[in-house]
Amino acid sequence: MSGKSGAMNLKRKLDMKSQKMPWVLSGLILAVIGATFWVGREPDATTAPTAATATGVRVPAQFSEAAARGGTAFDSTCAACHGVNGAGTDAGPPLIHRIYEPPHHGDYAFQLAVSNGVRAHHWRFGNMPPQPGLSEAEVSDIIAYVREVQRENGIE
Repeated sequence: MSGKSGAMNLKRKLDMKSQKMPWVLSGLILAVIGATFWVGREPDATTAPTAATATGVRVPAQFSEAAARGGTAFDSTCAACHGVNGAGTDAGPPLIHRIYEPPHHGDYAFQLAVSNGVRAHHWRFGNMPPQPGLSEAEVSDIIAYVREVQRENGIE
């Protein structure tokens, strides 16, 4: 009798496992799809654009007042590393790139980067040092400039 009971218990356990299997498999498939999406969003640091490859950045025909001020501040503070119009250089990444689109790097991320610096995490350009010579208002103008150039290049 215990042999029959043991077989029934085993059958019940197997039935329960087979009921859980589709859920486990579905979760695994979703995790793989999600990971593929997020990994696909990260740039390949070995092929990061440089001054020589990040050409063709379009600029708007006219900037807002804030963006015009920001462009001047960008040119004097940021362009040495981030390139003319944010196209990137051998010293810093291009800001006119989908990795810096607002949903991924919001405006506050730029404020924090300027005030605190940034540890290298998307590209292999090294860490960005803080930029203490810029006020919060100046950084807001620079952000307006970068966002307007991004929009002109289809990054929103």
